[in-house]
Amino acid sequence: MAKENFRAYLAWIAVCIIWGTTYLAIRVGVADLPPMLFAGLRWIIAGTIFILYLRIKGVNLPSKKDFIPLAIVGISLLGFGNGLVVVGEQWMNSGLTALLITTVPFWMVGLETLLPQGKKINLLILTGMIAGLAGVSLIFGSHWEELLDPSYLKGILAILGAVVAWSAGSVYSKYKKIGLNPLMGAAVQMLMAGLALTTLGIILGETSRVNFTQDGLLAFAYLTLVGSIFGYGSYIYSIAHLPLSLVSTYAYINPVIALFLGWLILDERLDFVILIAAVIIIMGVLLVKQGSRKQSIP
Repeated sequence: MAKENFRAYLAWIAVCIIWGTTYLAIRVGVADLPPMLFAGLRWIIAGTIFILYLRIKGVNLPSKKDFIPLAIVGISLLGFGNGLVVVGEQWMNSGLTALLITTVPFWMVGLETLLPQGKKINLLILTGMIAGLAGVSLIFGSHWEELLDPSYLKGILAILGAVVAWSAGSVYSKYKKIGLNPLMGAAVQMLMAGLALTTLGIILGETSRVNFTQDGLLAFAYLTLVGSIFGYGSYIYSIAHLPLSLVSTYAYINPVIALFLGWLILDERLDFVILIAAVIIIMGVLLVKQGSRKQSIP
């Protein structure tokens, strides 16, 4: 059990870092490739590679009764969740997108409290969530007025839809247990969501808008191999072994990673206020972790 928890924490850390880099990659890729095909083909390739690797390792495929819950989670998280993020970033910059994604913990923990068997929010968790949101708001404070800009309306609605779908799928995945290796489950979800998104892209006529460029292909490859296979696999593993309130705090850390990459690669602003905000976010994460730990003590 201790070994599984250690791996779960490593998986959570991987999600925090890797998904902090994907906002930039999505923004680059969607400039050249239509959103549904961009997202769908990424998950088809990642899911196929992942399934083949796991089969070589001797991991069993899901049984027939497992396909419905796997489809629900895959389409919720990757179809609506990730797909709508890609759609939204056609009109919104990656920083504002990351800011809106920070509402995920509120939705996840809130939805979980509605379940009879769900864990309830305690003061430490609530304080940590508020601190995390305050820290991210401090970083992106100058972007709040953009929420009222009509040109961003489509993007805002898409990102909020992604947040709700991702949160609902995560809660369902947490409590709908199936007798299947969680990594194989993640791989099958990738393939299912990828097929659904690609089919939708073809129906919408996106094939005529495909424009391959070097930057677009590099973004696609990075998102497929690192963001999809390693990142999503780590996410599924972490929510299977850790409290949702802790896992959901990745949404607070992702914007910090995105901000650092912007400073490192694009020479974007990184000042004292941003450093203070980062400290507040980490404090929020630690409070949520402590609150989750207290919930686990009988």
